Amino acid sequence: MALHVRGFTLAELLVSLAVVGLVMAGSLGLLIQGQQSYLAGAGRIEAQQNARVALERMASEIRAAGFNPRGAGFSAIVNQTEQSLTLQNDWSGDGIISGRGEVVVYLLRGSTLRRNAGGGAQPVVEGVERLRFVYLDSAGRPTAEPAAIRSVEVSITTRSRGAAAGGGASLTTAVRLRNR
Repeated sequence: MALHVRGFTLAELLVSLAVVGLVMAGSLGLLIQGQQSYLAGAGRIEAQQNARVALERMASEIRAAGFNPRGAGFSAIVNQTEQSLTLQNDWSGDGIISGRGEVVVYLLRGSTLRRNAGGGAQPVVEGVERLRFVYLDSAGRPTAEPAAIRSVEVSITTRSRGAAAGGGASLTTAVRLRNR
């Protein structure tokens, strides 16, 4: 009885390594594609979340603008432009717009939406590509007259930090001033 042991030849070993290499390269390609899809989705979610945060914050304050318990004559919105607005309220009830937080300014500086309520322009969200305010009168027509403003249409477009990976989000809302 002769025991015959046979090993692998160099050619067989090279062929098997080539097959394993091809399988691993395909697996790596799938892994990279999955990671890129995940990053794109996460970027879109970040952009949408930033836009929602900004819109909710602004809408809440625009809706409350013009609070005036004494009936003092002032406009709820002043210094309005397409990319900024100034909201006024008489929170102290003294008939004078002067206290901290009674004047709130929203403005776009670079790609950062900022809010200034008397303590400096603090960032609300970053990655803003576009911000647009449209001021409407009681009939829904655009107006430039502060006393005639009854609602504001706010449009914002944001982009995630990894802009190439994630894309952006655009949201629009219309806000009616309660106190006018």
